Amino acid sequence: MAVKALAFDVGDYVVYPKHGVGRVVELQDEEIAGMKLQLYVLRFEKERMTLRVPVNKVESIGMRKLSSDKTLREALDTLKGKPKVKRTMWSRRAQEYEAKINSGDLVSIAEVTRDLFRADDQPEQSYSERQIFEAASSRLARELAAMEKTDEPAALKKILAILNEYAPKYYETA
Repeated sequence: MAVKALAFDVGDYVVYPKHGVGRVVELQDEEIAGMKLQLYVLRFEKERMTLRVPVNKVESIGMRKLSSDKTLREALDTLKGKPKVKRTMWSRRAQEYEAKINSGDLVSIAEVTRDLFRADDQPEQSYSERQIFEAASSRLARELAAMEKTDEPAALKKILAILNEYAPKYYETA
């Protein structure tokens, strides 16, 4: 079996699609059920969670490095766009939003954040809308924070500033 170069080093920030941004804290060799496995040990600070991911499963899981600057710009530009309001049942939309968040794709997460954003002078969101909005904006903020070497609250503030600047021009005409 050929030895492949490891995709991530200890200390790297990575995006695990279902959990967001984590950090590789160590590389372990373990024997599980008689098989020798090499594992990435990921730490997700926000959830206070540690995850062990087999090196050979990284690709199939969709674990990736932080987005490129180009992808980040595209995601931030997405926030400036017109929200897409679908007229389907909430349960179906909620499933679509959750799928986009769990895809780990930064632009898709930005779309959910934009579509569910409500300014202070807009009608209240339902509890479940608010939960999904917070999940999406938090996931987006964590990746933005890791890329800009800042913290999540500062990144979230930047995201909300963009939304507050651009969203009003779309719902004034609606």
